[in-house]
Amino acid sequence: MPALTSYTHALTVPQTAKLRAVLEERGFEFVTKPYCLYAASKSKVNVLVYEKGPKVLVQGKGTEDFITNLLEPEVLGEAKLGYEEVHHPEMFQPHIGVDESGKGDFFGPLVIAGVYVDAEVVRRLRDIGAVDSKRIGSDERIFKLAAEIRATRGLVWEVISIHPERYNELYAKFGNLNRLLAWGHAKIIENLLERVPGCPRAISDQFANPAVLQRALQERGRGIELVQRTKAESDPAVAAASILAREGFLSWLKSQSVRYGVEIPKGVSTKVKQTAADLVFQHGNGIIRLLTKSHFRTTSELLAG
Repeated sequence: MPALTSYTHALTVPQTAKLRAVLEERGFEFVTKPYCLYAASKSKVNVLVYEKGPKVLVQGKGTEDFITNLLEPEVLGEAKLGYEEVHHPEMFQPHIGVDESGKGDFFGPLVIAGVYVDAEVVRRLRDIGAVDSKRIGSDERIFKLAAEIRATRGLVWEVISIHPERYNELYAKFGNLNRLLAWGHAKIIENLLERVPGCPRAISDQFANPAVLQRALQERGRGIELVQRTKAESDPAVAAASILAREGFLSWLKSQSVRYGVEIPKGVSTKVKQTAADLVFQHGNGIIRLLTKSHFRTTSELLAG
């Protein structure tokens, strides 16, 4: 098993103060970091305690030793690392995880992915470092992990990539993003259940109105337990799905960047608007429905300009 080099855990406010005292006592060097209550480092370990949560992020080659010898016994008061199957047995039971990428990006597709796992698959996913794609800063790392996920024995996966032209048609049909997203999630679950009919449960992020996804489920999907929850990406199946979805989104950006000879950026930044304006200037207004989600306010701003 590869050595653990990154670890996140929620803290209580008293635990943040206790951890700081322990770090000071052990001679850690403190530095100022954005969004952090404090950050400290020593030898092969970096410790960042974020205001939001609060939560601690431990990074570096000494991560595992730090957790087992300091964080767990002196701050958390319980041993969790290596005991996930005891504390969270549901993560190791057969289930499907679903996630998406691209819904907040002006350019590019909406990509929805699903992954079926059992206990052996979950252990393998944890070994290769499959975590929520939003925690992975490198596109190259996303592509590498996605290849390892697809190669994992016993794992079953499904990806639907709704390219912009089709996305715009479906958005007009469904009337809002939540219904479109629910349709995509339901389709992924149905396709996976056709391949693993005995799966008892599926997990996804919490919809604003949980009934939207429940209603969208198809024949097979209505026969299983559907779990919607916030921060669903903490589940290994959902995390793996998030990586496959992100890979699909990034692959589209790369291919269209090559096709049009311009780097097509992520998000909805000023750079995104400028790139879109340049493409409209070169190719006409029709490029909007081919490359972007045209219901975004950016479209009206762009055409008005």
